[in-house]
Amino acid sequence: MSFISGFAQNSRFYDFRVKTLEGKDFDFSTLKGKKVMIVNTASNCGFTPQYKDLEDLYEKYRDELVIIGFPANNFANQEPGSAEQIRKFCTEHYNITFPLMEKISVKGDDIHPLYKWLTSKIENGVMDSQVKWNFQKYLIDENGKLVDVLYTKEKPGSDKTIGWLTSK
Repeated sequence: MSFISGFAQNSRFYDFRVKTLEGKDFDFSTLKGKKVMIVNTASNCGFTPQYKDLEDLYEKYRDELVIIGFPANNFANQEPGSAEQIRKFCTEHYNITFPLMEKISVKGDDIHPLYKWLTSKIENGVMDSQVKWNFQKYLIDENGKLVDVLYTKEKPGSDKTIGWLTSK
């Protein structure tokens, strides 16, 4: 059984390379040994104030945690802006310092390969899920293994998140 599971995995978390919001290469292999929270973000959403919660969490746990935001326009056209507009919004309104990547698609026919990995048990070896709305969070452990998904209404600094962060 483990052979089949391992065989089915097409890639590992640390194999991914993406572009930052500014167009620079970002290699996930640099995240080894850290816990990672991947979150799809949007500037015009009722949950956009979670940017503040994400930044607060990042500031408090930055030695153990990397938060990576992926702007996405998959839900009700709530992230229509360009990279420059997104960066300006995030800086002026929330002083975001955690890494923001280029705008991607988190579902559908044009789903980004990272989100295909996050949402497919065949890819990640752990669970299937679907991105239901903006500010859904995926938790990755220090070894690059998908641990859990936190849906939009669960705030970044929830007891569940803090418990995961502080567990060894």
